[in-house]
Amino acid sequence: MTSFPPGLLPEGLSDRLPPQAEASARLARRVLDTVATHGYERVMPPLAEFEDTLVSRLKSMRAEDMVRAIDPVSQRSLALRPDMTAQVGRIAATRLAGAPRPLRLSYSGPVLRLRANQLRPERERLQVGAELIGSDSVAAAVEIVNVAIEALQAAGVTGLTIDFTLPDLIDTLAAGPLPLAPEEIEAVRAELDAKDAGALAAIGPAAAAYLPLIEATGPFHAAMERLEALNAQLGGAIDSRIAGLRAIAKPIGWDITLTLDPTERHGFEYQNWFGFSIFADGFIGEVGRGGSYAIARADGSNEPAMGFSLYPDPLIDAGFGGEAPRRLFLPLDHDAERAAALRAEGWHTIAALTGDEDGERLRCSHWLDGTEPRAY
Repeated sequence: MTSFPPGLLPEGLSDRLPPQAEASARLARRVLDTVATHGYERVMPPLAEFEDTLVSRLKSMRAEDMVRAIDPVSQRSLALRPDMTAQVGRIAATRLAGAPRPLRLSYSGPVLRLRANQLRPERERLQVGAELIGSDSVAAAVEIVNVAIEALQAAGVTGLTIDFTLPDLIDTLAAGPLPLAPEEIEAVRAELDAKDAGALAAIGPAAAAYLPLIEATGPFHAAMERLEALNAQLGGAIDSRIAGLRAIAKPIGWDITLTLDPTERHGFEYQNWFGFSIFADGFIGEVGRGGSYAIARADGSNEPAMGFSLYPDPLIDAGFGGEAPRRLFLPLDHDAERAAALRAEGWHTIAALTGDEDGERLRCSHWLDGTEPRAY
């Protein structure tokens, strides 16, 4: 039998120890408290669901990408959630189907994926987010983007960049003003992803018409001018998309960098007309993403929704959410009433259990001398 070192965890999983565990809880709380001030109420879906239920709502992930097990009670296949958005959608479509719309919900919890990637080697991640259900309007998009920004700023994150995308743009153009054969659509998407103008033109004349979309990528205002020029050539075919992006960007503060990649699709498999990624200075990869999508109802109809998810683990690793508490050592036979009063003032007290404990070794900055804290 193979012997493993004691305490070894599966690849991609890790413990959070003090003080990072506390920082993680604090950062999540700041985000949730911020979205709560905008009317988003918290839900707590379970860690696992029946696989078929989860897969039917999770368009962005295949069943073979999930960690699965057999439920010993029902003998049905369970899946550990790789994403919480689909679970919130299930709650909205079933248990809260009769709740007034728009319905604003928030959530926080761990998610687990079967495999990691090179950019993010961890398989378990913290996901915190908010969903506005019942509308995918421009007004809903404005709210969601600005609440996401406010939540990150409340957590102390600066140097934010918002990268906008239009996930269904290729489908919209291919079915209308810039028609493509079915077999060309995926090839066009792939070359737009790679920003390979030569390869895109080589697909054929119809695909070459999509070349202006490569140029409409970069700093927001310059990219929007190029997208608007293409729209004019197409007779205003994407007027609503243009107006929507302009309206969403307008209230965002000058200290937020805005960019546009109208054909970006990675991570936006279930979004429709609008999506956005959030980046922060000094961090590789995105710290969050969001956009518009549809929730499947039991009767086969769809309900519009808008939301965002944050993945704050890199922020926590970098020290966000961390605050050193004032730790006070309480000697034996200390004044219990005074200690309680100091805790009410924000002190964290560490009470001695024996007479030979050292408060400094227990990471206390002060000790209680009678009724007053004294610094070591």
